Amino acid sequence: MKRKNFIVLFWVSLAVSMFFFFVFTEEKNLENFLYTLLISFIYSFVLGGGNGLLNSFLNKKVPWSEATTKRAVISIISIIVANFVLVYFCNYVNFVLIQKAATTEEFFLGKYNFLNWFTINIALLISAFLHARSFMEELKKTSRKEVVEQKLIAKSANAQFESLKNQLDPHFLFNSLNVLSSLIDENPRQAQKFTASMSKIYRYVLEQKDKELVTVEDEIEFAKTYCELLKTRFEDSVDFTFDVAKEDYQKYVVPLALQLLLENCIKHNFATSSKPLIIRIFSDGNMLCIENNLQVREQIKESSGIGLANIVQRYSLITERNVFIEKSEDHFKVKLPMLVAKPQVSISKPEDDSAAYQRAQKRVKEIKSFYMNLISYCTVSAFLIFINLFTSSRNHWFWFPVLGWGIGVASHAFQVFGVGESWQEKKIREIMNKQKK
Repeated sequence: MKRKNFIVLFWVSLAVSMFFFFVFTEEKNLENFLYTLLISFIYSFVLGGGNGLLNSFLNKKVPWSEATTKRAVISIISIIVANFVLVYFCNYVNFVLIQKAATTEEFFLGKYNFLNWFTINIALLISAFLHARSFMEELKKTSRKEVVEQKLIAKSANAQFESLKNQLDPHFLFNSLNVLSSLIDENPRQAQKFTASMSKIYRYVLEQKDKELVTVEDEIEFAKTYCELLKTRFEDSVDFTFDVAKEDYQKYVVPLALQLLLENCIKHNFATSSKPLIIRIFSDGNMLCIENNLQVREQIKESSGIGLANIVQRYSLITERNVFIEKSEDHFKVKLPMLVAKPQVSISKPEDDSAAYQRAQKRVKEIKSFYMNLISYCTVSAFLIFINLFTSSRNHWFWFPVLGWGIGVASHAFQVFGVGESWQEKKIREIMNKQKK
């Protein structure tokens, strides 16, 4: 038991014992006060401590946040059983062992049935309050945690996406300048033509690099322009073929993916007029493929690995579909997913977080209202039973309001804990997930 709970139970026991001592005890002496204090400590620590330990145990084994409906059912059953046992134990110790007001047979044969029943209702009232308080605290904590986690995930994804996009600008410029440097010595006129073409291509790079996705049509047109640039340098040593279906032109791919892959083809393979490098760009189902014959050149400098890794990571941030890489003895192929929809990668907006938190608050209010209803039911039922049995022990009219209100409480529980509506929410989530995919 935590120190804080122990102190609370101690002060509750002391307050209750003083109340009973000064209100109900005729002979006010130290012996009677200690006697009242002992009984008060027994009830407070057995009932309060027992329910507290039960609540802590259930929090560890069946947390509210993981299985709300299951936990609610287990809590209701466990607190009823536990409080029956604890109340009978306390009353037995009090009336049979301490006060010796009855024998064991008299206690269990019905002499203290009313007192047991009344005490059980009070214990259930306290237990319902403890479990409701525990649930509301955990739900608030979970809702805040989920909002914070979603913010961190969105910010992390956006930061990672921006970092990956920022690699494209210097990467393209560095490789293009290397090509231009080679052409200046080999063919100055071609270098001039290359410079003019590079300015047009670099303008496209600047326009598209800040976008999450571009149409296949835009990417193909850019790739064709870039291939012309490569032809300027390699002439007959490189051959390009485009075979992309027209119906795929309005689908989406990550920007500059083809340019990075074309660079990889040139970088990692040798190309000559006698053994040209053949690069083919085509569509295969929902995949945009780029394939080249394998003519691996010896690498003097270790590859930085920016190109292909960049593409794979950017796709992983916006879709669950994978980039496929296939390598055989004589061919190398990369397959890029073509997306029909255009998902967004951005930091979650404050209004989205606010809406999520408001939904969590609404949920807390719904369950809080149920537990307030349950606490009121236990309190009023115990009071009605006491009044009925105190005024007329033969006519048990308390059953009618207790049962009637009990049906209402059960119906409220079904509504709040999703027994009647969970299938609708589940179906809605399934449909939304299908639409996203």
